[in-house]
Amino acid sequence: MLKIRRSGNGEVVLTLSGRMDHESTIELEDVIEAEEMTGRQIVLDIKDLTLVGQSDIDFLIRCEAAGIKLVNCARYVREWIARQQGGK
Repeated sequence: MLKIRRSGNGEVVLTLSGRMDHESTIELEDVIEAEEMTGRQIVLDIKDLTLVGQSDIDFLIRCEAAGIKLVNCARYVREWIARQQGGK
């Protein structure tokens, strides 16, 4: 189960905790889509997020490509993302 906590102060911070799966990814995409309408920077705080596979990394890569900032990203997650992006 994924928990999404929203806070904001000039930007929208979505703090994610728990386990990510296909259903929670769809829910998170809906939340992000709604927040994008505000025009404010979206930040995903993923310190307490448990990733379950490649699809989660692919999702985070898509988020960054869309201008969403990732914070509190574990080193192994950042390295995994970099490998997927070909070391960019």
